Amino acid sequence: MGDLILTTFDWVPEAPRGFVRDIRVRWALEEAGLPYRIKSTPFYDRGDDHFAHQPFGQVPWLTDGDLSIFESGAILLHLGDRSGALMPVDTVKRSEAVQWLFAALNSVEMASLPWAILKFSDGAGDTPAWKFLDDFLKLRLQRLEPVLAGREWLAGTFSIADIAMTDALRLVDRFDGLAQYPACRDYVARAASRPSFVRAHADQMAHFAAGD
Repeated sequence: MGDLILTTFDWVPEAPRGFVRDIRVRWALEEAGLPYRIKSTPFYDRGDDHFAHQPFGQVPWLTDGDLSIFESGAILLHLGDRSGALMPVDTVKRSEAVQWLFAALNSVEMASLPWAILKFSDGAGDTPAWKFLDDFLKLRLQRLEPVLAGREWLAGTFSIADIAMTDALRLVDRFDGLAQYPACRDYVARAASRPSFVRAHADQMAHFAAGD
């Protein structure tokens, strides 16, 4: 393995700051105490080099020596293999962490992200599309609530699954969408109070502010 370099945008508008997905990687790296540095790629001028690393023109991507990885979930899995602080060693618990990582990305975020996009764009209202998305999210939260009521962290100890799940739920909590789900709300607050998240969030905000 080589030096860890996390690439993100040089700037983004104010609304998504604190929620750009490089925060998941920053958080994981801070949690594991792995040294890394940040590299910027232009927000507006996404050239061939950007698409060579991230074929959809998004961020982040992580380079680890000769290895370049895109998609936050894939990066979290890679870092989980590098640090016991991010992934349980026990085979059963490791499998549990992986399944909850995928649940965060595929079951929860697929409901929270479109819901939040409409909130960001003032598209929430008395329309069939909004009702569908709101009901869809509520179904996910209703299933997740008893799970989080019964455990501190998804796989017993804090892991990459909690990084992904917390970030998916933070989008909802931003608009007070967890008010009726106290276990989900408390879980987000518990995770976001970890010093590693506080540092990652502050660093992302400062990074984008520097581009203003």
